[in-house]
Amino acid sequence: MPLTLDPNDRFETEPGLRMFVQVPQARVQALLQAITDCALLGWGDYDQVSFATCDGVQRFRSLGSGRNAATKAAVDVPCCELSFFLPEGEAQLETVLRAIYAAHPYEEPVIFVGPVMRTLHIRGQDEDNPNRFWNRESEDWVPEPHRG
Repeated sequence: MPLTLDPNDRFETEPGLRMFVQVPQARVQALLQAITDCALLGWGDYDQVSFATCDGVQRFRSLGSGRNAATKAAVDVPCCELSFFLPEGEAQLETVLRAIYAAHPYEEPVIFVGPVMRTLHIRGQDEDNPNRFWNRESEDWVPEPHRG
């Protein structure tokens, strides 16, 4: 079922694809570089927008039908999940998937692609909001180039 909202003066919506890729923490930057080499990962006034979870555990058991030998029990690998958005109908989807397969250390990477709707602010709205980081004393999480 497609999501729709009536036009308004605060934000716009855009359909697209949300991609999730599970990857060992040590390979996140290399994988992200391969992705951004072929897709801008734009979000409004920004690009290279992605999210990586904190370390988690990916669990699997090899059946022995692929490159790796069968294992009796599941094994654990410290991993994180990288996620990002591609606009709907993005011609780069196949290119991005090929880049992930080429840069990922696994034979069978865990990749999810699903339809979503994102919101994008309308420029100039709410800039005097006291909750905006630029209207407050800089907190530790504010990147150095954006501190007042």
